[in-house]
Amino acid sequence: MGKPTGFMEYKREVPQKKPPAERIRNYQEFLIQLPVAKLREQGARCMDCGIPFCHTGCPLGNIIPDFNDLVYHGDWEEALKVLHSTNNFPEFTGRICPAPCEEACVLGINQPPVTIKNIELSIIELGFEEGWIKPESPQARTGKRVAVIGSGPAGLACAQQLNRAGHWVTIFERADHIGGLLRYGIPDFKMSKYLIDRRVEQMEAEGVSFSSGVNVGVDIDADQLKNRFDVIVLCGGSTRPRDLTIPGRELEGIHFAMEFLPQQNRRVAQDPDAAGTRGWWFSDYRKDILATDKHVIIIGGGDTGSDCVGTCNRQRAKSVTQFELLPKPPQNRPGHQPWPYWPMKLRTSTSHEEGIERYWGILTKRFKGVNGKVIGLETVGVEYENLSDGLLGQMREVSGMEETWPADLVLLAVGFVGPETDGIITQLGIELDEHNNVKTDRDYMTNIPGVFACGDMRRGQSLVVWAISEGREAARGIDKYLMGKTHLPTKGAGDLPPL
Repeated sequence: MGKPTGFMEYKREVPQKKPPAERIRNYQEFLIQLPVAKLREQGARCMDCGIPFCHTGCPLGNIIPDFNDLVYHGDWEEALKVLHSTNNFPEFTGRICPAPCEEACVLGINQPPVTIKNIELSIIELGFEEGWIKPESPQARTGKRVAVIGSGPAGLACAQQLNRAGHWVTIFERADHIGGLLRYGIPDFKMSKYLIDRRVEQMEAEGVSFSSGVNVGVDIDADQLKNRFDVIVLCGGSTRPRDLTIPGRELEGIHFAMEFLPQQNRRVAQDPDAAGTRGWWFSDYRKDILATDKHVIIIGGGDTGSDCVGTCNRQRAKSVTQFELLPKPPQNRPGHQPWPYWPMKLRTSTSHEEGIERYWGILTKRFKGVNGKVIGLETVGVEYENLSDGLLGQMREVSGMEETWPADLVLLAVGFVGPETDGIITQLGIELDEHNNVKTDRDYMTNIPGVFACGDMRRGQSLVVWAISEGREAARGIDKYLMGKTHLPTKGAGDLPPL
């Protein structure tokens, strides 16, 4: 806990943001962090709540009351140790996690919750600034070799844990640079890419090997991997985008969000061939996709759609409109999702603040075009049968709510349907579950002994914080498989006796 009376003395304060008109001029991060004195006050708000439900809200099981208390008392270096004991990359989650821990905060029952996410980010950034974060190489090597396929947050977390357990780890990445979703899916204004590079440097110093530009299953096959490595870990993500198969889909100017977003990330990185190189999901699309001077419609109301909004505004689109198929959520926590559950309520991202027209309950029926290019789309309003406990039943179209919208560019951000299966998954003979994700046992091992999976490839499309958690938990199962026992920590715990 922090100060016993802190939650009564201090109000919740969060970082200020540069004005939208200023921040859309570039792709830089725009949060203005609180001074140390204010951060200590925010740590002081952590209550002596008895049962810290923030632990259950956090997929990593971060030991939140402990690092809040340490921040309040000014012991930042010890707070960093506590934070790192459960989270390999707090600088990622401190920027892009939606903070389910804060929705589960006991103080949040009747007051604004503790600013857990910002405290986490401040701890890790001070740690880098002060030089407290150094390579942590293992004391001894086991001689076991592990191939990690995919360098997103799950692969990076899994690799770092296994390397620190003494195994030799090689990460394979088919894109040009390491990072997966972190590098190619998340815009720079939300997370600068030097954050990935400094962690890669740390992991290389610890002994992890990186091999980018290698498409496993094409450039190297399953038999070659099995001959070289004792264990294979599949961390390739859920990279098959859900399509919208309606009339006019073939028109020029309709693209998946993950064709659009990686191109801009490459431009920011000054990649000379932004449209033609291997992207995050290995797209070979070779034409620049730009929103400049266009009427843009984004179909899909989630985080990926929001990232498209911010990018389109920075590219100076004429207008940006976003459709969501589901009804508009309530402003506050709905009654059927009581504390400490994650509530489905209206959320306005920083990208939405920068300029957007948002519509809910909209079904796109067809795309319209001239000379093979999209010029608009036709929609109809929909409503849903209300079932018990807030569940939605049958969807039906509402007569009289048909509308035609102008559009020069349409971006599809309607989710992902699982991993690509025509490469290494097929070569290895991996079983899939009912959702077309890789099926594993409780130790994250697939039906093939010595082959493991974690992250979105196993779990399905999810959050970066869940990917890090999956990578850590998979590493524990792999270490046990290789050595017969493991000392790697489990979720929300420090050193544990071997399994």
